Amino acid sequence: MSRTLILTLMILVTQASLAQEVDRERMNRDLRVAENVLVTLIRQKMEGNRMFFPLSVTGSYQPGVGVTFALPADYTTPIAFGLPARSYDVNTWNERVQGVSGGVVRRQQAPVERESDEWRLKDRQQLNLDSLRDLSNERIIEAAREFLADYGSLLSQLPSGESVVITNRGDQPRQWVGSLVPAPSRMLLSVEASTDDINALRNARISRDEFVKRIRTTTAEVTGDVEPDLELLSTIFSRLYRQDLSTTFFVDGTIPYERLKDFGVVYYMRVFSANRTFNSTYDMPTVGLRDINQQERDSKVKELYPRFESELKENILEYGRTLKSLDDDEQLVVNVAITQCIQCHIPSTLELSIQGSDLKAYNEGKTDKKTALSRIVSRRGPDQ
Repeated sequence: MSRTLILTLMILVTQASLAQEVDRERMNRDLRVAENVLVTLIRQKMEGNRMFFPLSVTGSYQPGVGVTFALPADYTTPIAFGLPARSYDVNTWNERVQGVSGGVVRRQQAPVERESDEWRLKDRQQLNLDSLRDLSNERIIEAAREFLADYGSLLSQLPSGESVVITNRGDQPRQWVGSLVPAPSRMLLSVEASTDDINALRNARISRDEFVKRIRTTTAEVTGDVEPDLELLSTIFSRLYRQDLSTTFFVDGTIPYERLKDFGVVYYMRVFSANRTFNSTYDMPTVGLRDINQQERDSKVKELYPRFESELKENILEYGRTLKSLDDDEQLVVNVAITQCIQCHIPSTLELSIQGSDLKAYNEGKTDKKTALSRIVSRRGPDQ
């Protein structure tokens, strides 16, 4: 190959690389607009906005991965509290259920009129919250698919090979407010389309129907099962990241998890970097620093974050491979809420996931550590 041809190819590769660079300011603007569009579509599908608490959707971009829109973990929770406590006759009951959900729930016995607050509370507890949850989730999925088909092209900077994901898989386990109302079991939702398919639809290379068929939709219900190996992994990570063992960030307390049917297991970590002292300075026990100011603390946090992510991946690999109850096609997921560090430009959240089959292959020596680490998928939330 001649020198001229080599130089020409190098120039073309450089130009292509530059073309793929993302304008962060424009991306931030596109994300804010897309968030608003997605919220509006979901509210329209719900048909009764006054019944719901405010909905917040947060979009973030990660080069090489794509865009993730994070929904609240328990968006369907407010449905129960939007319903009135008083009883209805059969006709009013049916109208009320259809008005809230936009659909038909399984047939139930209509509540009868009772006078005491105790009986009114029991009436409310008879509501089929799982059915309402399912109907609500169906509408969220419909809105997500519509968003990807009609408005995914708003994210015009996304390069080939990335994706757009809409999910309620957050950085904490479900938060159910109050114990008076029985909680519906939580459902994990994930709706994903590749940028290649989004661009193909935009350029009329595929039909809308074909595009919708290519959208990957995942639903998984939290089972509540307590399995010994999953519980053990929780205690292992809780111990590894205590102040006396960790060399980066630390946890305070246990690390909860959720077992999801036909999906896998999700662990939730909230990590900290320092303890605040009485004189408004900071102690960083994992690195032996005491009485440092805010600027020094933030500088150290920025320095520690890359090491924290790298070590967490290795720990997921080394200890996650011991899981016996995880099937090959299921996932081990660790969601992390990162220590607060304003204007530090580190992620606010981090999600690491790996397939059970990859953990098994590493445990059996069929893949080496470097290969296994490369199978861990990282999704970082918005920068702080």
